[in-house]
Amino acid sequence: MIMNHKLSKAQRWVVFLMTFLTCLIFSNIAAQAKTYQIGTDVTYPPFEFANKQNKYVGIDIDIMNAIAKEEGFKVHIKPVGFNAAVQSVQSGQEDGVIAGMTITPDRQAKFDFGTPYYKTGVVMAVAKSSHITNFKQLKGKRVALKTGTAAADYANSIKKKYGFKTVTFDDSDNMYQDVTTGNSVACFEDQPVMQYGIKQGLKLKIVTKPANTGWYGFAVKKGTHKALVSKFNAGLKKIRANGTYDKIVGQYLGSNANQAVKGKTFTIGTDVTFPPFEFANKQNKYVGIDMDLVRAIANEQGFKVKIKPLGFNAAVQAVESGQIDGVIAGMSITNARKAQFNFSNPYFTSGVVMAVNKKSKVKSLSQLREKKVAVKTGTAGADYANSIKKKYGFTVTTFDDSNNMYQDVTTGNSAACFEDHPVMQYAIKQGTKLKIVTKPAESAPYGFAVKKGHNKALLAAFNNGLKDLKASGTYDDIKAKYLGSSDALTTTKSTGSSEDRTFLGLIKQNQGALLSGLKETMWLTVVSIFFATIFGIVVGLMGVVPGKFFNWLSSILIYLFRGMPLLVLALFIYTGIPSLTGEKIPAFVAGVVTLTFNEGAYIAAFVKGGIQAVDPGQMEAARSLGLPFGKSMRKVILPQGIRIMIPSFINQFIITLKDTSILSIIGLLELTQTGKIIIARNLEGFKVWTIVALMYLIIITLLTWLSNWVQRRTKV
Repeated sequence: MIMNHKLSKAQRWVVFLMTFLTCLIFSNIAAQAKTYQIGTDVTYPPFEFANKQNKYVGIDIDIMNAIAKEEGFKVHIKPVGFNAAVQSVQSGQEDGVIAGMTITPDRQAKFDFGTPYYKTGVVMAVAKSSHITNFKQLKGKRVALKTGTAAADYANSIKKKYGFKTVTFDDSDNMYQDVTTGNSVACFEDQPVMQYGIKQGLKLKIVTKPANTGWYGFAVKKGTHKALVSKFNAGLKKIRANGTYDKIVGQYLGSNANQAVKGKTFTIGTDVTFPPFEFANKQNKYVGIDMDLVRAIANEQGFKVKIKPLGFNAAVQAVESGQIDGVIAGMSITNARKAQFNFSNPYFTSGVVMAVNKKSKVKSLSQLREKKVAVKTGTAGADYANSIKKKYGFTVTTFDDSNNMYQDVTTGNSAACFEDHPVMQYAIKQGTKLKIVTKPAESAPYGFAVKKGHNKALLAAFNNGLKDLKASGTYDDIKAKYLGSSDALTTTKSTGSSEDRTFLGLIKQNQGALLSGLKETMWLTVVSIFFATIFGIVVGLMGVVPGKFFNWLSSILIYLFRGMPLLVLALFIYTGIPSLTGEKIPAFVAGVVTLTFNEGAYIAAFVKGGIQAVDPGQMEAARSLGLPFGKSMRKVILPQGIRIMIPSFINQFIITLKDTSILSIIGLLELTQTGKIIIARNLEGFKVWTIVALMYLIIITLLTWLSNWVQRRTKV
């Protein structure tokens, strides 16, 4: 009989469900976290050792487990000893090794290493009762080493020089015992391992400073397990960022932070228009090579930084006056600056290039004769231009920020500008219509600076952190983020060309920053005009009361504060006074005091003038009726004088509003400074300044209407 193989509808559903479940099971099995076999040492505390429960713990073990958890894979830790672990990886028996393995050129030839995860150095330890304090005293004596370690390599490299013999052990404990029992006079070990052993009661002492410093790394066989190395690197970056790394290290060794700066907050000044070293991103947060670098160093060294975008000149002056602790702003290290500042080790080397309009035919310095060149105040580009201007016969015009300098060239007012090479490249990449026509000249290193003789601990922490970041590869990552891996500029995500550069697009993208700047401007204006009014009325009345001394004092104050340029007064209060007194003045307070004195002097002048404008016969009539001077002034003169003064008060409010823009020089993030910051990112100077100008005009127009309305209402 022939069987009917046709399945019913119900049977087909059963087959479908079984097939689906089978696929799901196999996909889940395939998706299960992969388990890697990781070899390690057996006796290398605090990096790997067995605790009381016979469970393997330590810095290496905890880091590996934390990374595995972060990246979604599993590890099987195999404590086979350092040499056995290395050989097992080479033979393919294990996938990787983490065992306080120092990264050396010889090892890099056989292994692929992950991102370095711990800095170390070799020290020499002796018995507590020993009188040996240096290598010279080892001559003719025996020294204990551990097989395959960086410490053993270092000891073997100097034993001929110092004339000692070596004996090798497979584990640290036997090496230590050989010294404590007197069989060997000293041993060489990695510093953190030696410190941990002594902390646990080992009867040894360290007698030398760390030498042959290097980094530990996680290793796999050369050319294999690229995915595992990538996972390790990604996980290490995450646990550093979220604090897990510091907790692990702190658990075994305590904090590695520089104790002199640990937990402190330092105020660091910077420029506002120097991308890719410092600029504000779309979220109005300061980023760039300098910003990322100083924050990474602060995190690595255990201190905090408060960034103040003051502009280059203001930042330098603020450091000199003690208002801020340091400055990082693409600041070239020169002999002249060394007289005023202590510099860190150089962190970047640049060179000056000349850029011209894209349509310009100028290609060399010799073509600049009798032409005008734009430079930025206080930069290496400005110094270079000024040093050659006589030779090539050009004149120099100076600007406070890069964007205005670029605009002067693109509009044809200047034939060329001089700028640091990476900064100019970045600006061109962002759409500035210039081209570089010379090779970099006057190569100069950038440095972090503090006031000469001050903040030595901060400078030392910066140098230590910079060294660590370079060794760990973080420094290169920061540079590559903004400049590309070979210093060729790449477009960053924060300033992509896909942004809407129309007026409406710029307003929409930056509305938060613009409104914040406007709020700061209005707040500065209101607070300042309040105190300026009090100051002005008092000084103005002093000018009309009987008494030559008060009349003289009023005239002097009005002359002094009305005659002094607002910019000079602001810098004198913010940087000059702290230089004399040593007391810091907050920028907002300095700004309010500046406006109070300057605007108050003008108010005093029209208060004095308003009172004097009242017919003198009014005072005579009041006094003839028996009213005292004070009552005559209060009841008769002031009501008439105030009517004359009110429009001037409102006009002064408008003037104060506009004058707040000058306070950007001391780093206040009012509307003008906000505009500079936005331009530093997108280099849309014309459009941004148009938006800022319209915001000022709208507010000023409203105040003008108010002034006119009050003036009409007060007319008799």
